[in-house]
Amino acid sequence: MYRNQKTENLKNNIRYLIKSRGETQLSLCNSSGLTRSTIYNILEGRVVKVQQSTIRKISDFFGVSYTEIEMVDLQEKETIDSDISQQGNMNPVAVPIITESLLIQSLGKRIGELAVSHPLTYYFGVACNLIGVLLENEITGMNDAGDLLIVRKGLSSDSGEHLLYDEKTKKLFITSEPYLRLGAVRVIGEVLEERFNVR
Repeated sequence: MYRNQKTENLKNNIRYLIKSRGETQLSLCNSSGLTRSTIYNILEGRVVKVQQSTIRKISDFFGVSYTEIEMVDLQEKETIDSDISQQGNMNPVAVPIITESLLIQSLGKRIGELAVSHPLTYYFGVACNLIGVLLENEITGMNDAGDLLIVRKGLSSDSGEHLLYDEKTKKLFITSEPYLRLGAVRVIGEVLEERFNVR
């Protein structure tokens, strides 16, 4: 990235951070130890190359990354981040809740079919093919009856915890071990979230 582009990003980010954090040029100067003329010259574009120590003081004051303040449009980044957070504007995913006793017979059904025939809960995140499994029995050492597991259905190559059904014992269990070595099990899917005692 060209030096003047970094300086332009720095200038725009300082303006944005002052406004969005409810600060002033004076509060920035007083807390960071920088002079008013230094901040004024940066904001007016009178500085071609800002000293690294100055950039570090500014980024430390605002609690942002030293690299990002020069390289990233922080206003755009924070707007995007807020859109994908639970408090942002992203629509939650509707998740059908299936009781443990109906789970195995429901696995072959499509999510749309399950969503109209079962109660719904919501999941805030980017995901598809989700079901909620309402436990009717304890999973020893992990979950109690009444807990709800949000699960991404099907096989997953991702590491993490997976909900499995042991066809011999007719019980659910959770493992982070490679399930291909576990014998007569049926993979329900990857556990994305646990909600405790929802009954």
